[in-house]
Amino acid sequence: MPSLQTGLPPELADNVIRLYRECLRRAKFIGHRQHNTELVVDMVRQQFKRHMHETDPEKIQKLKDGAARGLINHLLYESEKMTGRKFSKST
Repeated sequence: MPSLQTGLPPELADNVIRLYRECLRRAKFIGHRQHNTELVVDMVRQQFKRHMHETDPEKIQKLKDGAARGLINHLLYESEKMTGRKFSKST
């Protein structure tokens, strides 16, 4: 995602790139377990590509927050599955 690095402050671009890489790692993990790696990884790539030219820091932060929430939700789900304990409150 080199275009992000040119239009954004370095610390923001670095965070986005790290988040993108972590999302791809999680997508590969999920895809491998569900036998649809290519589909899940492609979905992550499409989401990031759709917003790769965004320059508004507030919008970027909202997008990053959404991606981070997705990662956290997946980590909680996997932890609950492994331990049998429920970590999140159901409403």
